[in-house]
Amino acid sequence: MTNSPTSVTQLLGEIRDVGQDKQRGGYSRFTFTSAELELREWFVAEAQRRSMDVEVDRNGLIWAWRAGAGGSLDDAIVTGSHLDSVPGGGEFDGPLGIASALAAVDIMDFRGVVPDRPLAVVAFPEEEGGRFGLACLGSQLMTGAVNPDRARNLRDSDGNSYADAFARAGLDPAHMGRDDEALRRITAFVELHVEQGRGLIDLSQPVAIGSSILGHGRWRLTVIGEGNHAGATRMADRRDPMVAAGLIISAVRDIATAFDEARATVGRIHPIPGGTNVIASRVDVWLDARHPDDAVTAELVGAIHDRARALAEAEGCEVVMVEESLSNSVNFDPRLRTQLEAVLPDAPVLGTGAGHDAGVLSTEVPTAMLFVRNPTGVSHSPYEQIEDADAESGALALADVLENLLGSSSPVPGAARTSIHEQRRR
Repeated sequence: MTNSPTSVTQLLGEIRDVGQDKQRGGYSRFTFTSAELELREWFVAEAQRRSMDVEVDRNGLIWAWRAGAGGSLDDAIVTGSHLDSVPGGGEFDGPLGIASALAAVDIMDFRGVVPDRPLAVVAFPEEEGGRFGLACLGSQLMTGAVNPDRARNLRDSDGNSYADAFARAGLDPAHMGRDDEALRRITAFVELHVEQGRGLIDLSQPVAIGSSILGHGRWRLTVIGEGNHAGATRMADRRDPMVAAGLIISAVRDIATAFDEARATVGRIHPIPGGTNVIASRVDVWLDARHPDDAVTAELVGAIHDRARALAEAEGCEVVMVEESLSNSVNFDPRLRTQLEAVLPDAPVLGTGAGHDAGVLSTEVPTAMLFVRNPTGVSHSPYEQIEDADAESGALALADVLENLLGSSSPVPGAARTSIHEQRRR
C-alpha cells in the first residue's frame, strides 16, 4: 500500500497558472502551443512519478501504461481526456479527466489493487478544435474518421499547418492515420469529464454516468459581397456581406427555436479584410448545430442554408456553405454502462450535448463516460466550476469503475477503501 493519494485539487493546482488568458479571461491552451506543451510535459512527469511507462503515438496521443501480466499491453482498460481548451475556456474542461485519472491510479495503489489487465491513461490532442478547427482530431485520426492528408493541411488563424505544428512538437506528421494496433489493445475506454450543463446540480448528485451524445457538426458559411470604401460608397450602392451575415446569424436562432431540442450557434465570425473603414468583401461565419436525431440535424442545417441564401441574395451577396465536421449521435455501450451502474448505483444516467473523444472511439471500442457536477452549469467559459469535494468524488468513482473493469487478483481490504472515502470527505 502506498502513501495517501494525491488529490485532484492538488494536481489541478499544479497547472492552474498554465495558459491563463488575460485578454479573454479563463484559459487558452491551444494544441502544440507553449501552454499545451507545458501541460503535456506535466502529464508525462506525473505518469512517470507513478511508475507508468509513457509513449507518444503516431497521432500525438500520450499514453501512460501499467502493463498487465508478463508485460502485456493487450486487453487494456483505458481512461483519460484532453489538455487543450477553447479560446478563453474553463479550468476543468479536459484537465479534470487527466487529473482524476492520475488520482484514481493513486487510489488503487493505496488500496493495494493488483489488476489482472493493463491500464492506460491517455491524453488526446486537439479535442476542442480550438486551434485548427476540427474537434476530436487526435481520436478521429486514431480511428480513421479523418483523412490524414486533410489533418496535415488544416491551418490555424496564423496560417500554420497542423503538420508544421506537429513537427515543431517533435513528432512526424508523415505517420498520422488510423492506428489499428492501439485500437486492438483497448477493451474499454472510460472518460471522466466536467459536466457541461445543469443535470447534476438539479439532482443533487456529484457524479453521473453518461448515456449519449447529441449528434453535432460544424459548417462554415462564406458570405461573398463587394469590398469597397466605407466613406465613398452610398448605402444604396452597397453589396455588404457583413449586413447579410448579421441577418443570417439572427435567423439561425429563429430557425433553431422551431426545432424541439435543437441547438444552433454562431460563435465565430471573420470579416475580410477586417478594416474599420472598409466594407468587407467576404465574411466567414461558423455554425455549430446539434440535435439528438441526426435526420433533424440535417433538416435544421438545410433550413439554415436555404434562409441564408435568400437573405444574402436580398443584399446582393451570395453564400457558400461547407461542412467542416459532422458526428452522428452516440449511445454509449449498453453493457459497459450497465457495469458502471452496478459499481455506482447512486449515480444518475445523463446524456450530454457536448462532443468528446469517447464518442469518436465508440465506433471502434466499448466506451463510457462519467460526469462530475458543475454547480454553475456553465462550460467553455471562465465561469466553469467544480467544487473540491465533487472533484474528489469523481476520482473515487473513476477508481471504483477502473478497479472493477481491471479485475483485481488482490482484493482491496475494506478498511483501506473506507479510509480513502473518509479522507476525501474531510
